[in-house]
Amino acid sequence: MALDIQKEVSELQQMYAESVNSKTFNAIVYGGFGTGKTSLLKTCRLPVYIDSFDPGGTKSIRGDIDAGRIVADTRWEVEDPKAPTAFEKWDQVYHKRKREGFFNHFGTYALDSATTWSDAAMNVILKKAGRAGGHPFQNDYSPVMAMLGTAIRDMLTLPCDVILICHDDIDKDEGSGRMFIGPLFTGKTHRIKMPLLFDEVYCAMTKETSGSVNYQLLTRATGLYKARTRLGSDGRFQMYEDQNIKALLTKAGYPTDDKPLFNQNNQDKKEQATQ
Repeated sequence: MALDIQKEVSELQQMYAESVNSKTFNAIVYGGFGTGKTSLLKTCRLPVYIDSFDPGGTKSIRGDIDAGRIVADTRWEVEDPKAPTAFEKWDQVYHKRKREGFFNHFGTYALDSATTWSDAAMNVILKKAGRAGGHPFQNDYSPVMAMLGTAIRDMLTLPCDVILICHDDIDKDEGSGRMFIGPLFTGKTHRIKMPLLFDEVYCAMTKETSGSVNYQLLTRATGLYKARTRLGSDGRFQMYEDQNIKALLTKAGYPTDDKPLFNQNNQDKKEQATQ
């Protein structure tokens, strides 16, 4: 049977155009304390849903939570390494919500932070090994990497943008002896492999200028910092961009439309005012 190349290519082009993942944005955003990582979520496609593993991590966006622009599940912030529950409960709730179409109603899904999330996964492995609350052994990292890799690949199929917030980490290349700063995951292998799953890897930074502080995203690697952009290739993104995800989406030619917000409190007030 002769190959109808035009038909085959047309079908592939249609599959790509209709793919959910061709229209969504995914990124790891990492940085030190106070560099605006969590506040960056205010600039994403709304509403934003956050699974928060960092204790007190959502306090800087409380106003947006009250307004319904951001919805946060903070129960994962409380974890006892000697009796861990956070990762397994999160996994159950996440898959239940995915089955029920929960994420269809959000513009962005964020996990804050992937660093403490990966720590929670390690707590599960240590508990199963009978060493809850102890220090990991070398052979503990492979099952954690499998758990996190499976979870991240699943997140990247969601019908919304996906952002993993990470803390930063200093690493050393054993061959050259050079130092690098990149996203912090539990275990060195994770720090290398997990960013490969994402289109974008940004470093959140601050720069002081005449008495004020500018919050920026590094979109390309330097000699010290790890970063990468696929959406911003061909000069669409500058090396340093303002911390505004919608502005980056616009530059990349992606839609920035929000979905309806969950502002039930505001709606109740309007109804009471008209009565």
